[in-house]
Amino acid sequence: MTKTGKDYIVFPLDFSSVKEAEDYVRILDGKVGMFKVGLELFIDQGPSVIERIRTLSRAKIFLDLKLHDISATVGRAMERVAALGVDLVTVHTSSSEKMLERAVLGAKGKTGVLGVTLLTDNDAEAVAAQGFKTEFVKDPRLLILHRAKMAHDAGCIGVVCSGQEVRQIKERFGSSFLAVTPGIRPSWSVPENDDQKRITTPAQAVALGSDLLVIGRPLRDAADPAGAAVKVIREIEDALSRAS
Repeated sequence: MTKTGKDYIVFPLDFSSVKEAEDYVRILDGKVGMFKVGLELFIDQGPSVIERIRTLSRAKIFLDLKLHDISATVGRAMERVAALGVDLVTVHTSSSEKMLERAVLGAKGKTGVLGVTLLTDNDAEAVAAQGFKTEFVKDPRLLILHRAKMAHDAGCIGVVCSGQEVRQIKERFGSSFLAVTPGIRPSWSVPENDDQKRITTPAQAVALGSDLLVIGRPLRDAADPAGAAVKVIREIEDALSRAS
């Protein structure tokens, strides 16, 4: 099946109210390829929110839990996640390769495991504050590539990274290794006091090789979220046509 512009878009349901989340699923159904459920909504609603989304939309579901614990605990937790039938789930790569391996084993091929490399609100200063080697502080991309290798070797299907690292990740680990990119900001929608440090536009991210673009505030805060999604779809499809 040919991938269309909307198939690249992941909309995060970062709401404290399930009603708000359901409203946005209805508004954006058919205009995004995937809905992402994060910690806030999942803690509030539990696994039932996954079924609610399924009743409202045929879009895929991304469960963004960023699991990080001892290997055995993560493996068992992933078995429960796999039983929900979601398409993607995240784990942190800041632990051990063993933990990543247990996560993949626990998923049993039912859900794709993505490794979170470095959160997009982290920069060199944040890396330094965490006590990493000087080489990683000078160039955080080295840390991201190191963690991407751990995820790849452990059997994860891809990683979450900024658009600025996608090209190197694709070159090193192959085109089939997914690159999921948050911190996406269309040129027409850059919020004030943005907490994202490593951002790219939809067109830039697609041109660099990103497979999925997590786009939240530019759609959520738009006067017409569905219309904003259509603008992003057009931008992505223009980038794809230029690349073909």
